[in-house]
Amino acid sequence: MKKSLFRKILVTIAVFTLAIAIIFVKIILPKKIKSANFTSASATMSNSRLSYYAGVASGTSGQTLITIDGSANPDNDTDHLFIKDTVCFAPSTLVGCRDDIAYTVATVTAVDGTTFNTSAALTTSLEATDFAISTQSGTLSLTFTLTNDIPLDGDILVTIPMADSKDGNDGFPDYGATTALNGFDLNSLATGDVSVTESCGGTFSVAAVTEGSVATDHTIRIDNSTGACAASSVITLTIGDSDTKIINPAPITTSHTQGLADVYTVNVKSRDGSDNTLDQSDMLIAPIEAVFVSVTVDETLSFRICGVKADLSTQEATCFSTPATVCNQATLSVASYAYSVPFGTITSTDTFYNAAQYLLVSTNADAGYAVTIQQTDQMGKDGLACAGNPTDPVTTNCIPDNPGDATLNFDTSDDCDTAANNGLCFSTDSGPVTGDPTFAVKYSVQTNDCDVTPTFCARSAADQEPATPETPQTIISATTPIASSDAFVCWRISVDALQPAGYYYNTVKYIATATF
Repeated sequence: MKKSLFRKILVTIAVFTLAIAIIFVKIILPKKIKSANFTSASATMSNSRLSYYAGVASGTSGQTLITIDGSANPDNDTDHLFIKDTVCFAPSTLVGCRDDIAYTVATVTAVDGTTFNTSAALTTSLEATDFAISTQSGTLSLTFTLTNDIPLDGDILVTIPMADSKDGNDGFPDYGATTALNGFDLNSLATGDVSVTESCGGTFSVAAVTEGSVATDHTIRIDNSTGACAASSVITLTIGDSDTKIINPAPITTSHTQGLADVYTVNVKSRDGSDNTLDQSDMLIAPIEAVFVSVTVDETLSFRICGVKADLSTQEATCFSTPATVCNQATLSVASYAYSVPFGTITSTDTFYNAAQYLLVSTNADAGYAVTIQQTDQMGKDGLACAGNPTDPVTTNCIPDNPGDATLNFDTSDDCDTAANNGLCFSTDSGPVTGDPTFAVKYSVQTNDCDVTPTFCARSAADQEPATPETPQTIISATTPIASSDAFVCWRISVDALQPAGYYYNTVKYIATATF
């Protein structure tokens, strides 16, 4: 009897104890939150280029040459400093750019070099404790898919690495010995510089942007102020905007290899109203040196002179297609060559003899090219210099430049269509490729004193021999790069019955100049 009662008492105690345990586990102990990783998570930098940060060795006021310190800094050469980069020379206190001036890089030395030039001269001399800094900044986009709901009063917390021993919000890039000691500068980022895009219909607002410290990293808190944001919703955070961007770090100072990214971890977590973590993921970002792609294209200028046969066909193979007329001439008196215009023996006076040459020019020069024409002198007997009255062939011993109807000379066009007005003149005509010459001494164009419909609107070549040499005139040109620019140059001569017998000649130069 006593044993049975004792057993009952023990059973009662056991049942009571079990009940108490169940009540404690289910009611008194709080429910543990089960956190998970986001279903997917990615981070994208709009600018992945590391900032440039080098020590200054020298730089003198009034000069453009800068020499950097080749050791013990994030950058110890100019490999990652590019033409047109903006560079600031800052004192070691980083209180701002010297004289509040940022310079543009004009030239950079070869691989592993330590000098570069700015486009403008320095306004003050640099000190050996200064830094040469080229800041690289951008936006950071974080996209993730929720595994758990974010409830009302929940939030999103973003943690961005900060350099432990630097001011993480002064607008200058930071650096450290390792990625654990290095990080990003907030660059005065504010809540209005962070935006949220989500697919759950919640109302998210950026509540705080907090600069880190030696012991903590930067954080951005984004609150959910309406109903739950359901699992499987996609959220994108964009940190930075067109006005304010976070600043990328400079290379780490220990064991950094150019071309090998310094990898940093950005943590994103969603939390409930009690700051318990719901989902979280580490997102890796990898700033790295940019690649300067360059090539040098040689300057090109191709200039060709071709002879023209009497039937207007080319002396040289594949030089030009035969036109119907050249300078209003269906045929020519004589054939020319690339190197000469041999009018031969003139048997008729006060009669025009005609010849032509063909010019073809190609260039890649930005500002195009110009071809000018110049003669050594008027056509002298046996090559002697012309002297005396230029209109009197007996006293000058030369065939003079043709005066045209009245005003033809080296820089004024006039009709050269009266054979009794003796001398040498030239006209120009469109080539089959690109058309009209520059000063339009073309036979069909009225220029200066030429008739409205001239038969041979011409000029004379500028003389090189007078005491005051005449300025060579442009006869064909282009103002942009051009693959093929062409023209015919047509020569015309007539002589007076009193012209002394003999061999007359001069030398004409075509001068092609490209403007790069």
